[in-house]
Amino acid sequence: MKKIMLVFGTRPEAVKMCPLVKEFRKHPDEFGVTVCVTGQHREMLDQVLTVFGVKPDYDLNIMKEGQDLYDITARVLTGMRDVLREVRPDVVLVHGDTTTSTAAAMAAFYQQIPVGHVEAGLRTRDIYSPWPEEMNRQITGRIAAYNFSPTPLSGNNLRAEHAMGKIFVTGNTVIDALYWVVEKLKSDQNLGDEQKRVLLDAGYDVDRLANGKKMVLITGHRRENFGDGFISICQAIRQLAQKYPDVDFVYPMHLNPNVRKPIHEVFGEDSGHLGNMFFMEPLGYLPFVYLMNQSAIVLTDSGGIQEEAPGLGKPVLVMRDTTERPEALASGTIRLVGTHCHKIVDEVSDLLDDAAAYERMSHAVNPYGDGHACKRIINALK
Repeated sequence: MKKIMLVFGTRPEAVKMCPLVKEFRKHPDEFGVTVCVTGQHREMLDQVLTVFGVKPDYDLNIMKEGQDLYDITARVLTGMRDVLREVRPDVVLVHGDTTTSTAAAMAAFYQQIPVGHVEAGLRTRDIYSPWPEEMNRQITGRIAAYNFSPTPLSGNNLRAEHAMGKIFVTGNTVIDALYWVVEKLKSDQNLGDEQKRVLLDAGYDVDRLANGKKMVLITGHRRENFGDGFISICQAIRQLAQKYPDVDFVYPMHLNPNVRKPIHEVFGEDSGHLGNMFFMEPLGYLPFVYLMNQSAIVLTDSGGIQEEAPGLGKPVLVMRDTTERPEALASGTIRLVGTHCHKIVDEVSDLLDDAAAYERMSHAVNPYGDGHACKRIINALK
């Protein structure tokens, strides 16, 4: 039996690794599975674990008030040291580009344990965009013995870098997670009604979207957009809300003060006077997927949403100047709009005003998989 340890710590990692945990546990005669979480996102991580019914075997619970990247890296490294010595796994699986994934990969390397990198090979080749994610994934890619790339392009990136590990193109596990959740919501009306109540309590009534009314879903959290970038983003959102009074703009706000401060600076008390502008606290994974499925357009600086939303037929406008997901650009499911106020206003307006432009994006083929990435990863490790 092969002993597999999966390590993750943020909500996006949990979304993409929990389906893999569940798939591994279908093969108890072939794999012994251990789950270790770092708690890099505490509350948001726990919500996803609950949705998928995954109970960690180890929880490093690293988060402390006021810590920085140095603290997170050090705490993951030292925490993983003792866990790895106790479990002695045959393979450690990490995901993507977080500080958790890179520090956990280094901890496994220090004990000469092979690392499998899920969602391997994404690149912008600008080490400061996104920061620190681009360098995180490059470092993990050098350590990994097994690279599970979501697309042929990401696999080719690794080959061009002469990656030392084996490369498998599997699709992205986020699509496995998305389809599992959407099917769960469709098949359980009570669960769907529960998400509507959660959203209503959070400040948005989904029933407003009856009779063809449209909604733009907004998220933002990237460090490189802190400061002037978020000021410009908020100015654009305000202009759009004023320009399109019949379109709802819904913004679940990240907890980071660098995200919230510009919102207060730009909107002040005026958001209450804009009857179509809705700010709310961060949402759990289930209500967020439910809300995303109800949206017309997604405006974001996130990475994972560039993969998820097109799986639901939602055009994505990315408030960044670069993306490590050029496949989405090439397929037409996303557009880069940067953080310039006028550019954001123009691009959102184009999709709201031009039905043909909207149709082209909403019907473009999502390049990130068919919902069977987890099975391919497990077959590779067999």
